[in-house]
Amino acid sequence: MPLSIFGFQALWSPYLIGVILFLTVLYFLVTVVWRKDFKTSEPLKKSEAIYFLLAMISLYIIKGSPIDLMSHIMFTYHMVQMAFLLLLVPILLIKGIPWWVWKVVIEAPVVRNIFKIFTQPVVAAFVFAMMFSLYHIPVLFDTIKLNETFHGIFSFILFLAAFFMNWPLVNKVEGQPKMKNLFKIGYIIANAVLITPACALIIFNPEPMYATYTDGEVWLKAMELCVPSSTLSGLTLSGPELFNNMSPIGDQQLGGVLMKIIQEIIFAVVLFRVFREWWKEEHTDEEAITEKALRDFQSKKQSEQY
Repeated sequence: MPLSIFGFQALWSPYLIGVILFLTVLYFLVTVVWRKDFKTSEPLKKSEAIYFLLAMISLYIIKGSPIDLMSHIMFTYHMVQMAFLLLLVPILLIKGIPWWVWKVVIEAPVVRNIFKIFTQPVVAAFVFAMMFSLYHIPVLFDTIKLNETFHGIFSFILFLAAFFMNWPLVNKVEGQPKMKNLFKIGYIIANAVLITPACALIIFNPEPMYATYTDGEVWLKAMELCVPSSTLSGLTLSGPELFNNMSPIGDQQLGGVLMKIIQEIIFAVVLFRVFREWWKEEHTDEEAITEKALRDFQSKKQSEQY
């Protein structure tokens, strides 16, 4: 059955397009037009603008395109959506917004204390792993999927936890604590390990875990998160099997596997960049030490001649 039966709004989320356009215009107003109103600022870098635009495009593809609709039909799409939303978009946002804008935000009275606590590497890693694991406990997952308010609140908290988890890896804000590159390597590995139990439970569970992808009535109720109820009321649907040829357990297992694969790929890219920076720093230090030792030796030799 074609997805077009759910209508244009469910497929392409026009309201989200409006929100993303507003955020994009606001971004360039703040970073270009209103830049001089900040006490400390720098011209917007081309790389920063590219990262931000990639974040907005990725956000729309993940939450505004038919991928979002499919994430309510197939668990596989849900996990792919989670992987990119939680592991890629926060990095693009952190790198896309100039450090001097972040400095104003995170040094605000209330925000300062929140950042100080939740961006500590140990706290950030465990909170994200905990929130991700809680979200995918069957009882909580089905409850969240059936309530628009719960879904919005929990999704925001989970995204915030992902943001804090990624912050120590890419933070470049002056005056903020920065993790050494060697520690970042261990931090990336720890994050990969911490969400493995949740993914393993999903992958190796012999039975389908989520009623929102297996029970027709529950699934139809959950579809109200992305499809107008007026549209659903005019449709006669028995369940997600109308749009999915996979078995529920196969769909669940594939979703868990893809989540881990995408996570490993993203972390591998970040790990490569961190390792490269660490290698450059080490060799730069070695060259500086060698040059200093050579200068000291030459100076000592000249003094002995005199």
